[in-house]
Amino acid sequence: MKPSLTSPLENESIQEVSKIFKIISDPTRLSILFLLQKEELSVGTIAQSLSMEQSAISHQLKTLKTSRLVKAKRAGKSMIYSLDDLHIFSILEQVLTHIKEPEK
Repeated sequence: MKPSLTSPLENESIQEVSKIFKIISDPTRLSILFLLQKEELSVGTIAQSLSMEQSAISHQLKTLKTSRLVKAKRAGKSMIYSLDDLHIFSILEQVLTHIKEPEK
């Protein structure tokens, strides 16, 4: 058996980081995050912006909310979504910087 190079705590952290990367690797969820970076939006507005059905957007928002990447508040009959915090954009900005770098 191969010895573990990390402690159980580190393994748990690695699993959590991996989960976040899996969540943000989906193009629809990533698009939603970029839309919410600019302003709070309803499901309908997000669906219209991405030319998708509201049910599909709601499903993606649930995943983002469960992962604590977005939060929701009620405004009348609508739910308004916003980013939970901006930490995720530190990561995304680094990725964007990386892909814009010229090849070496």
